[in-house]
Amino acid sequence: QVQLVESGGGLVQPGDSLTLSCTASGDTISGYAMGWFRQTPGKEREFVATISKDTTNTNYGDSVKGRFTISRDNAKNTVYLQMNSLKPEDTAVYYCAATTSGWGTRIASYDYWGQGTQVTVSS
Repeated sequence: QVQLVESGGGLVQPGDSLTLSCTASGDTISGYAMGWFRQTPGKEREFVATISKDTTNTNYGDSVKGRFTISRDNAKNTVYLQMNSLKPEDTAVYYCAATTSGWGTRIASYDYWGQGTQVTVSS
């Protein structure tokens, strides 16, 4: 029932920062744990970050720990992914997702998905 739309992707150089946004419509995100995943051509979708409904719990994929930060603003129905120290291997389509059943890293746990936004890191 909830619709998710990602934005903020683009072309950046290695070491740059970029913030992605995911805005929901049709329902409020206060009832959902939220997550970010990414995918490159020919590879499986990879877990990036997740945040609980009350923001007290977060988790990150090993490849982005210490560089990426997930946050949410329930009043704006928006979740964010702050990406710092970007590397060429971060290049991917980034997807926002929502789940009513807790929070976690499993793709199967998420009920709703956005269409993705392209992030390209290149010199």
